[in-house]
Amino acid sequence: MPPSPTYRASFSIGDEAAAKRVVDVLTEIFFDGDAAVAAFEQPDGRWDVTLHFADAPDQAFLREIVEKNAGSAIAATLTFDTVEAKDWVKASLEDLVPVPAGRFIVHGSHDRARVPHNKLGIEIEAALAFGTGHHGTTRGCLLLLDHVLKSGRPTNLLDLGTGTGVLAIAAAKALHRAVLASDIDAPSVQVARENAALNGVRNAVRAIRATGFAAPDFAKAGPFDLVLANILANPLRQLSGPMARHLAPGAQVILSGLLTPQAPAVIAAYRARGLVPLRHLKVEGWSSLLLKKVG
Repeated sequence: MPPSPTYRASFSIGDEAAAKRVVDVLTEIFFDGDAAVAAFEQPDGRWDVTLHFADAPDQAFLREIVEKNAGSAIAATLTFDTVEAKDWVKASLEDLVPVPAGRFIVHGSHDRARVPHNKLGIEIEAALAFGTGHHGTTRGCLLLLDHVLKSGRPTNLLDLGTGTGVLAIAAAKALHRAVLASDIDAPSVQVARENAALNGVRNAVRAIRATGFAAPDFAKAGPFDLVLANILANPLRQLSGPMARHLAPGAQVILSGLLTPQAPAVIAAYRARGLVPLRHLKVEGWSSLLLKKVG
């Protein structure tokens, strides 16, 4: 059976502040996994905002939201189309080169032979899940993971919002430890499992479908001493309380998926839960944070 298409809605907006405001609203509305929201800055300073839906969206409803929060002129630029899964796969990897991030290097199967012997290769094939390593948020997480591993060896790990599983695979390969990986999206969970098998860590990466920390698997597996969460700013803020309750004393947390102006609000949410920032890494306009639980 051929893979199903995804449905895409796109519009452009003039400046970062306006883009942040609209992305925050859209993320709140589609928090339960109905859509994936992304924003990217163009060379001329404008921002492209894109939503991907598994099912055809209510176009009138979405246009009304954009008009209410960005104005009628922006809403008029809103376009809708479909993206065939096989075309997305082809476009995502064929022209991409291996991406280094500290000791890690993310690559497709066509670049397997180009991985240096002194690097940990993570082979990721594109699919309907986010995180091939070529996005600034994923690379930021990998760089912070590399930094954490230079001074310690965490033993109980969680990759929250795993997408393709790249972060869970990186941790499992570097530490030879079991990693719990979760995502709200069933196709992402399946992709993460397939990529874990592809990278020889099928038995180390346990991928589950779960929203937030609601599943009993988290209580059974925790408390965690390292959590990686490459999601979006609003969900990360909302998860600060549940995450803190699932952390061991002294645990470290790597957060990403943040536009750089969103980082202070996320830091404040976690500081209120007893986590202090250790590093703030900016890659391609996106922020990745390393925090530590104190007390």
